[in-house]
Amino acid sequence: MHSGQLKDAFSAVDAELTTLERGIAGGETPPLAATVERAIELIKRLFASYIVDAGEKRAPDAAADILDVFKVLVKGEPTWNAIRDNCRELVYYRNCINMGREDALPKVPAKMAVRTARHVYLYVKTRCIREGRLKD
Repeated sequence: MHSGQLKDAFSAVDAELTTLERGIAGGETPPLAATVERAIELIKRLFASYIVDAGEKRAPDAAADILDVFKVLVKGEPTWNAIRDNCRELVYYRNCINMGREDALPKVPAKMAVRTARHVYLYVKTRCIREGRLKD
């Protein structure tokens, strides 16, 4: 992947997050499980795109869990740990849903999952711009 493909990945993720955000802002309550899974997949896509673009680490398997992809990303670059808890929060939401413990989630968990994904998106994008991988 070259920066053009990285830019395409960011555009696609941004468009999907924007669609989710607009739906929520418009009063739509998206299905929680699907929204959390989509947020996780979008962030995982950004991480994988960054790893491939950097070309210094082996690309993660497409079926790898977000936390496994994050481990590849952070290895040798501890500054990525700034967003570790955001990734773990999304996994926590998924685990609560899978265990039937939606009561353990915060209020408006779908909205929070999308906001968390947007936060990670902005962190990764800002980093890519600083590193010269993306033009703003």
